[in-house]
Amino acid sequence: MTVDVSRGGLLVTLAIFGVIVYEMRTVLDFVGVELPIIPYMAAVFVLAGLSIWFVTLKGGWRTEPEGDEPA
Repeated sequence: MTVDVSRGGLLVTLAIFGVIVYEMRTVLDFVGVELPIIPYMAAVFVLAGLSIWFVTLKGGWRTEPEGDEPA
């Protein structure tokens, strides 16, 4: 199994996921369930590190698009 992903795609995906989780935390805070921000931040960094490690382990980054040949 190879992972064909660009760094930009992975970083955008992680950013979107982080924003969604943060907004869920904000909604919970609004209804009265207060969650500390430090575990949230730690989880986001751990998720980013694991994702980068997994991509590197399974084949690395896609550096050049496939199928683009000069005319």
